[in-house]
Amino acid sequence: MEYLLELAASPTAWVALATLVVMEIVLGIDNLIFISILTNKLPEQHRQKARRIGIGMALILRLALLSTIAFIVQLTEPVIDILGHAFSWKDMILIAGGLFLLWKATTEIHHSMDPAPDDPTSATSTVTLGFAAAIGQILMLDMVFSIDSIITAVGMTEHLPIMIIAVVVSVLVMLLAADPLAKFINDNPTVVMLALGFLIMIGMTLIAEGFGAHVPKGYVYAAMAFSATIEGLNMLSRRARQKRIAAQA
Repeated sequence: MEYLLELAASPTAWVALATLVVMEIVLGIDNLIFISILTNKLPEQHRQKARRIGIGMALILRLALLSTIAFIVQLTEPVIDILGHAFSWKDMILIAGGLFLLWKATTEIHHSMDPAPDDPTSATSTVTLGFAAAIGQILMLDMVFSIDSIITAVGMTEHLPIMIIAVVVSVLVMLLAADPLAKFINDNPTVVMLALGFLIMIGMTLIAEGFGAHVPKGYVYAAMAFSATIEGLNMLSRRARQKRIAAQA
């Protein structure tokens, strides 16, 4: 209790908390985009449930990993050497997660460009398998993003209460933003392609970091923000053009 009171009275601790909360929210954007795209593939009645399960499991994974900080730190220790390059468990997890994101985003782009015809005779089985597959894929990426998130937290502060508060706040923000973001993506088909492009870029970043090439996150998020701004201008332009056409008609 005395330790918590000392933290609460420390300006440095509050600065660390604010910084870490912002960092965790930014890192959670990747996770949230993936969850939104994946759950939008489900029937509408299952989407919100899948999003809540996915984000809830993200919180559980992050808190569970925080309880094993000593283990998390060891994940950065080299365990295997391939062609003169040492890989840690973290590196291999990031590479696997990046490859999965590349595969998933590429598959979704292919389906968007050349959608397969639906088979109405198997609608029930498709819904069941689709929901289970969606949850499984969300959990897999939750693990990758959770490890990245917790290692970042451990590197920014040594105080466990600050890490826990930052993680809980960031996941609550994800929970609040999940439904509006998913609806926005679903209502704007061009945004789906942009978001899939983000996932490809994030996947390549994870693979690069797994091979030891540090990619400053500021560059990645600046590129995402620039692309989102251009798409926003395109959306405004399309709406203005549609209004003019409607007025002329």
